[in-house]
Formats: sequence, structure tokens, C-alpha cells
Amino acid sequence: MSRTLVIKLTAGAEEPERANQAFTVAATAVAAGAEVSLWLTGEAVWFAVPGRAEAFELPHAAPLSDLLSTVLEAGQLTVCTQCAKRRNLTQQDLHPGIRVAGAPAFTEEILADNAQAIVY
Repeated sequence: MSRTLVIKLTAGAEEPERANQAFTVAATAVAAGAEVSLWLTGEAVWFAVPGRAEAFELPHAAPLSDLLSTVLEAGQLTVCTQCAKRRNLTQQDLHPGIRVAGAPAFTEEILADNAQAIVY
């Protein structure tokens, strides 16, 4: 039985190494065949908007847009409902395939059997 990796990213471009680390771990886990759910909260929600991940740069790091694509292809990417609303973002503002959900969905994921949660 495999474990689900639930990653919550609470930092955006203002903390580039932390943001990139969360995406790198998520994409690496997806590539390894793990079930991955990446949650974007706070300023991290901006990475769900087309053009934002593409504009992000961190020396010696994989492009964030590539990591985001990897997660979207085989994992699940979620934007926090309240965080999106505070930034006047709607589902239509986000990359296709990204869902908007809140604390009940996050709680259900992290309390599921065989789930491992990590917060960056």
C-alpha cells in the first residue's frame, strides 16, 4: 500500500528557496510514483496564476514552471479558498487542473490512512 504525500506551501516568491523546495519535493515524489497533493496557501497561491511560476527564478534550481507542470500531470494541486479570495482570485484565474478547496478538504487529506504531511 502506498502513502500519499500532502505538501503545504505557505511561502511565495518572497521566500524563493522554501517555495522552490516544496515544488521540488512534490515533483520528485510524483516522478517516483507517489500520490502527491500540493497545497498552495498565502502568497504561494500566486504560483497557480499563469505566468507567475514562469517568472520565478532561483539560481541552480529547476524552473518552477516545469515543477508545477510535473505536479499537475500526475498529482493534485490545490489553492486555499480563503487565500484565493483575499487576493481576488477565482478558478478562472488559475492554471487549468488546479482546484480551489478549503480546510475541510485539507484536513480530510492529512488525516487519511497512509498520508504523510509536510509544511514548507
